[in-house]
Amino acid sequence: MKSILFKNGRIVSSKGVANTDILVSNGKIKKLGKNLKVSNTEIIDLKNKLVFPGFIDGHTHFNLSVANTTTIDGFNSGTRAAISGGTTTIIDYATQYKGETLKEGYENWKKKTLEGVNCDYGFHMSISDVNDEVLKEIKDMFKLGITSFKLYTTYDVMIDDADMTKVLKELGKYKGLACVHCENDGMIKELRSEIKGADNKKVYSHAATRPKEAEADCVNRLIYMCEVAKTPFLAVHITNDYALKEVEKAKLEKKQVYGETCPQYLIFDDSVYKKPFKEASKYVIAPPLRKKTDNKYLMDGIKKGSIDIVSTDHCSFTMAQKALGINDFRKIPGGLNGVEYRGPMFINLALTKKLPIEKVVEVLAENPAKLFGLHKRKGFIKEGFDADLVIVDDKKTKTYTEKNQVSASDYSVFKGKYKGLIESVYLRGEEIVRNGEVVNVGKGEYVKRIACAL
Repeated sequence: MKSILFKNGRIVSSKGVANTDILVSNGKIKKLGKNLKVSNTEIIDLKNKLVFPGFIDGHTHFNLSVANTTTIDGFNSGTRAAISGGTTTIIDYATQYKGETLKEGYENWKKKTLEGVNCDYGFHMSISDVNDEVLKEIKDMFKLGITSFKLYTTYDVMIDDADMTKVLKELGKYKGLACVHCENDGMIKELRSEIKGADNKKVYSHAATRPKEAEADCVNRLIYMCEVAKTPFLAVHITNDYALKEVEKAKLEKKQVYGETCPQYLIFDDSVYKKPFKEASKYVIAPPLRKKTDNKYLMDGIKKGSIDIVSTDHCSFTMAQKALGINDFRKIPGGLNGVEYRGPMFINLALTKKLPIEKVVEVLAENPAKLFGLHKRKGFIKEGFDADLVIVDDKKTKTYTEKNQVSASDYSVFKGKYKGLIESVYLRGEEIVRNGEVVNVGKGEYVKRIACAL
């Protein structure tokens, strides 16, 4: 692979912005410095553009069968959308279904990637069936580079507290990260059973039957369960102040507890569920959207560091798939597409002075790298690291619509104009996005991960 010298760029890190040249060779960052001079090397003048490390999205669901349908974005279209938005590495939630071994779950997800992957990728392993053999397999997952595990407290893949404790204790032996979907299943079931008649068709019933108390309750319980097991705990997709306050309290007590939120929980509120079905169903996700006060509390959490990472929970459908629940809100597939919008959205927040630019790198690159065991090669612009680079022209804007989005979904709740154009994206030194368009496909590779270091 040829060497490239990137000159006159402004490198962004959690420590600030610095004018630094970058020499890339064989897919790695070979040297950083000012006024670098190298012979027989391609030179790219960045003309004072911003350079971010490739973003990492630690929460995607590609080619996932759920709610009697399958997400419209598989690994091909999903990772193409991801890298178009500056995300050079995704970690998808592979799932061990009832009756399967963890190895079978892993192999099933590896097969899904055969359609082609356009950014680097890894897997978490979702555990839904616990027995002695499965517990023994956890060690084998680490050998495959899977060091984080998804556990559910609701849905048909949930496990009870006894099995949860068994899994957490096993993860604790290897410093495995427990990524837990926290909602009280019993509370949700009871509230849903009370919905009758015309209320079955109201999308707002989705939010009404999954209250924030159900989420905060489980975050609280998992904090203590993980403390007993000596296992680091990530509360995924935090939606509200109650849940985040539980994480903040644990952080003050120096517990190994981390918080993740998603863009949708920062900008939308539950008033959208009162719109007509076609519009309201777009926003059906779990946990659901909350109040505007929760939006603000989460954004403040990013600024003060109680939210460690921002992922997308990309789980995309079409409007036809959403319409499966037109007569019963329980049958609306939960999820939306966001993997291509997260980078532009956060760059826009920085350029419009709503969020420090250093925080963008922290929650989209550096912290995800540390949390998910990628910190030896990704998430930072450092010598010896993968040359995953996102070049941004902060003088330009881009308007996103359903027609120009990369995701296979036929709608987007994130459409609009964003300041800062992602002009080029490099994956291990190879240009994948040029002039805002994906021009090089199928270059993604599986990345083995090590233990959490945050």
